[in-house]
Amino acid sequence: MPKDVIATPNAPSAIGTYSQAVRCANTVYLSGQIGLDPASMQLVEGIDAQVKRVFDNLQAVAAAAGASLDDAARVTIYLTDLAHFGKVNEAMALYFKQPYPARAAIGVASLPRGALIEADAILVTA
Repeated sequence: MPKDVIATPNAPSAIGTYSQAVRCANTVYLSGQIGLDPASMQLVEGIDAQVKRVFDNLQAVAAAAGASLDDAARVTIYLTDLAHFGKVNEAMALYFKQPYPARAAIGVASLPRGALIEADAILVTA
């Protein structure tokens, strides 16, 4: 099965050996996004700004794939402090419509560049 790489300047460029997203047939795998501003490649400050930036970044990569976050079947959230889980729920209500995707939220010791949150997603398109 051929793999198509998805890339957009509207989300942070890959900072390692990965692609922003890969499409296999009607499934798009979005790589994890942290709260990097795509223009400056700097981490935005604070949990509120990082949560928003993470979902903005995922939304930009989904759009580059010709999809939207409404196509998400699965989202995984990684938090360095699970006390911020409520902020993630509030943001997801703004970025996703019902029926909401399946989701896992995982507490982690640390994330790249000192980020407070990372999220990835799997989209299923028509």
